[in-house]
Amino acid sequence: MRSYRDLFSTPEFTPLFLASAGHVAGQTMSGLALGTLVHAATGSPLLTALAMFGPSLAQVLGATLLLSAADRLPPRAALTGIALLFATGTAVQALPGMPLWGTFAVLLCLGMAGALGGGVRYGLVNEVLPKDGYVLGRSLLNMCAGAMQVAGFALGGLLVVALSARGALLTGAGLYLVSACATRFGLSRRAARAQGRPSVAQTWRTNGLLWSDRSRRRVLLALWVPNGLVVGAESLFVSYAPRQAGLLFACAAGGMFLGDVLVGRFVPASWRPRLGVPLLLLLASPYLLFALRPATPLTLTLAALASVGFAASLVQQERLMALTPPSLSGHALGLHTSGMLTMQGVAASLAGTLAQLTSPATAITVMAALSLTVTLTLAPGLRAGSAGPGASPATEEPRTTEEPRTTEETEGAAPRAV
Repeated sequence: MRSYRDLFSTPEFTPLFLASAGHVAGQTMSGLALGTLVHAATGSPLLTALAMFGPSLAQVLGATLLLSAADRLPPRAALTGIALLFATGTAVQALPGMPLWGTFAVLLCLGMAGALGGGVRYGLVNEVLPKDGYVLGRSLLNMCAGAMQVAGFALGGLLVVALSARGALLTGAGLYLVSACATRFGLSRRAARAQGRPSVAQTWRTNGLLWSDRSRRRVLLALWVPNGLVVGAESLFVSYAPRQAGLLFACAAGGMFLGDVLVGRFVPASWRPRLGVPLLLLLASPYLLFALRPATPLTLTLAALASVGFAASLVQQERLMALTPPSLSGHALGLHTSGMLTMQGVAASLAGTLAQLTSPATAITVMAALSLTVTLTLAPGLRAGSAGPGASPATEEPRTTEEPRTTEETEGAAPRAV
C-alpha cells in the first residue's frame, strides 16, 4: 500500500476508521463536559483534571486485569459492546443528581474498558490491512485522532455554552452510539485470534510471556518511556509560557501530524527500521534548549520539530508486530497503549513536581535529558536487525521454562485474516 486512498479500498478499514473517529470525538467532548461539571461542583483543579484524564490512568488496571480478552473475543462483538458501554456510562454521568463518587466509579470502569478496546481495535487493524499497510493505517488513525481531539474540544466547548455540560455529555454518548453502529454494521464477523477463556490469570500469563522476550521488552520500553517523559515536558507548557501555551500545543500537534505523514506515507519500508532511534532522539533533543529560555518564535519551532519524533511509535509498533505471534497481537498492542498512557500520566506528575521545586524551564530540560538517556540505553537493542538473544520468532507463541503452556494455550489460534 502506497497511499491513504489505498487504505479505503480495503472494505473493512472505512468502518474501523469511522468507529475510531467517533470514539475519540465522543471521549474528548464528554471529558471536557465532565470536567466542567466536576469543577462547578467542587472547584477543585485536581478533581477536574482527574475527571478529564482519569480514564487514561485507569488503563493500567485494564492492562493488568482484562487484556487477555483482546485476542479471545470476536473483534466485532467486542468493539460494539465497548462502544455501547461507553455510551451508557456517559449517559449515566449526565443524570442530574449523580453523586461525585458515582461519576468517578463510572470513569474507572470506562478507563479499564478503554485498555481492552485499544487492544481489540489496533489488533484488528493488523488483521484487516496487509502487512505492508499497517504503518500507513496507524499513521492515518493517529492523524484522525488528533483532528477529532481538536474538533471534540471545539464542539464540546460550544455545546457547553449553548446547551449545558450535561447536553454535551449526551452528545458524546450519541457519538459512542455512532461508533457502535459503524463496527456492528460495517465490520464482518470473524473469529477471535486466540482460543481459550479470558481471565485475570490469563492476562498475567500473557503479559509475562510478552515481557519475557528481551527484544519485545526493549520495544515496549521504547514505546512507553521516552514518549511519556516528553509528554511530561509538554504538560508544563502552560506553566512555562502561559500566554503562548495554546500556540505551543498547536505547534506540537502540527509537528506530530507532519511526522505521521512523513513516516507513514513517504518513508520507504526498507528505511523505517533505521529511523526508530533517530526519531526518539529528535523527540527529546530540542527541549534541552528550553533551559536557555529562547525567544517565542524559536520556542514554537523547537516544539514543532521535537513532535515530529513522535512518529517513532509507528516504527516501534511495526517492530513489535514483527516480534509477536498473530494470536497475541491485540494483547501486545493493548499493552503498548495502556503502558504509554500510564507512563504519560506518571511523567506529567513527575514533571509538575520538578517544576514546583525548580522552574518549568528546568523541569522541561530534565525530562528531555531523561528521555535521551533512556533512548541511548535502549538503542543497541532497537537498531534494525538486532533481535538480541532470547528473541522468539513471531510465527509461534513464545514458551517459558518456568511455566508450561496451559490447555487453553495449546488448543490453537484462529487464522490471521489479511
